[in-house]
Amino acid sequence: MNLADTLNLGCLCRTLNTGRLREQLETDPSLKGLASELAQTHPHLFSQTAVFLDPATRNAVTRAVAALDRVMELPAWQSHALAHAAPIARHAFGPAGVFMGYDFHLGPDGPRLIEINTNAGGAFLNAALARAHRACCESMGALMDATAPGLPSLDDTFMAMFRSEWQAQRGDAPWRTVLVVDDAPQAQYLAPEFALARHFFESHGLVAAVGDARTLQWRDGRLWHPALSGTSGESLAVDLVYNRLTDFDLSDPAHAALRAAYEAGATVVTPLPRVHALQADKRNLITLGDDALLGSWGVSEDDRAVLRAVVPATQEVTAANADALWARRRQLFFKPVAGYGAKAAYRGDKITHKVWADVTAGGFVAQELVPPSERLVDVDGTTTRLKLDLRAYAWRGQVQLLAARTWAGQTTNFRTAGGGFSPVVVLPALAL
Repeated sequence: MNLADTLNLGCLCRTLNTGRLREQLETDPSLKGLASELAQTHPHLFSQTAVFLDPATRNAVTRAVAALDRVMELPAWQSHALAHAAPIARHAFGPAGVFMGYDFHLGPDGPRLIEINTNAGGAFLNAALARAHRACCESMGALMDATAPGLPSLDDTFMAMFRSEWQAQRGDAPWRTVLVVDDAPQAQYLAPEFALARHFFESHGLVAAVGDARTLQWRDGRLWHPALSGTSGESLAVDLVYNRLTDFDLSDPAHAALRAAYEAGATVVTPLPRVHALQADKRNLITLGDDALLGSWGVSEDDRAVLRAVVPATQEVTAANADALWARRRQLFFKPVAGYGAKAAYRGDKITHKVWADVTAGGFVAQELVPPSERLVDVDGTTTRLKLDLRAYAWRGQVQLLAARTWAGQTTNFRTAGGGFSPVVVLPALAL
């Protein structure tokens, strides 16, 4: 094992300084009490323990994210992916989609890509968590990774990303307002992050609000929301939507106003339907594993080698292969094509005949099972093994932030004592 593996399975230190986390979360009077609220309502959101990462693994993840982005920018890839996407995905306004999330399991042969998400939550929360952890781990000295993205300047990195999204569609036009959008946002599990996002935008001089997508209004060629107003109380049109909806193609009738504004190009929406179709549709994992097809599209041998190393074999579940997949189910993981957040996802060894009937009805892929690695933690004095995965938050193929999730159970969750989001410490390459 490398040093990171040894520490993950041997170090029980609780390195999170909750006082410093409060400082990082409550950076504005409007956010006062957020840390205490999270402790009460989200007791398993943040792990007290860091996850350690080998630099070779970090480098492999960085290469994989860059290769995936290059492949998915190819005209042949886009033509293939859009062929089975909703028509709305064919609109190309320029934005690339903020906070792409690439999720990996870490195995003995390196990181393996589990899925890609286009509205990956947690970036603002994990930025605060990482800064709080770094602040209390300064004594680790040389063990801290000097080449990691600069945490103090991460807000600037995030803002540059959003500004680039705006400029990709609007050029030099002035940007005044932004609306963070979801259905019933205050009822969402990550609602506290919406408040962080609102303050983030306000701190960069924008008029920002959090709003329910179902109460958006499309009129006079502009998008409006009652939560968005100026200093004198006047209504302001929505210039940019930070989109947290899981209605990826905006097909829900309740989102008709947002859809109309998006299709008209009247509002910058990010993440957006096009990037979900090009990257996050689970059927894309099948294509990523088709080396011959990628070669015929002109994907370089270097990029194909990266994909062969990180992409588990994936195939669509059909009536024709159902019996063969059932026989091999213990080596497979089944996911819905348009799924997110591990919903309706099943480990093959846990699947029942009733669930199997739903899986074989259509709309699922079968992915080679890649067991997650583990993190040993102290839970109320009891040494406990938790599973872990790694998320790379990225934009245009560049990793901005690494975070981990630790949990117990079949799929990732925030219901595990001792688990939750964990800061990632990339270690130097030290031999044992």
